[in-house]
Amino acid sequence: MSQDLPHLIWVDCEMTGLDINKDALVEIAVLVTDAQLNVLGAGVDLVIKCDQVKLDSMQQVVIDMHSKSGLINEIPNGTTLAAADDAIITYLKKYAPSEGKSPLAGNSVYVDRAFIARDLPKLNAYLHYRTIDVSTIKELARRWHPKTYFAAPAKDGNHRALGDIRDSIAELDYYRSAIFLP
Repeated sequence: MSQDLPHLIWVDCEMTGLDINKDALVEIAVLVTDAQLNVLGAGVDLVIKCDQVKLDSMQQVVIDMHSKSGLINEIPNGTTLAAADDAIITYLKKYAPSEGKSPLAGNSVYVDRAFIARDLPKLNAYLHYRTIDVSTIKELARRWHPKTYFAAPAKDGNHRALGDIRDSIAELDYYRSAIFLP
């Protein structure tokens, strides 16, 4: 039964770029849902400070994105990676208490998982090894259910982590009702 399934741990990260070897994690949000995609609790939404060198090395498209969203102005006052890791685990222990049981969920979360593995060891250890990547479902719908794909809800998360997670949950809920449920 679906109520017996582990909850989903939704994550979205914003970074200074996508290169795990040189870029920095600057924002992370985490929400937990049950198997029916009902959000549990308020979640965690944290801006993380990083070295100015990392900010100075951002490509213009990333500068523009983080400037438009307002994130760039919040980074200097952000929290540390260690404090972020602890805050996330505190939330998860309340809403997804079985460590190692809940899969990571989100859009293109393989990139997020790489930064999590590097920067947030407690969160990385807490997550199940399986992943629910909504972007995979989207790409399959694009190929096999194009009408469903083109009718998908518009996103409005504005490249802020918590908004992007809410968009991902809504998107999976849409595909669930349009493709997976009879």
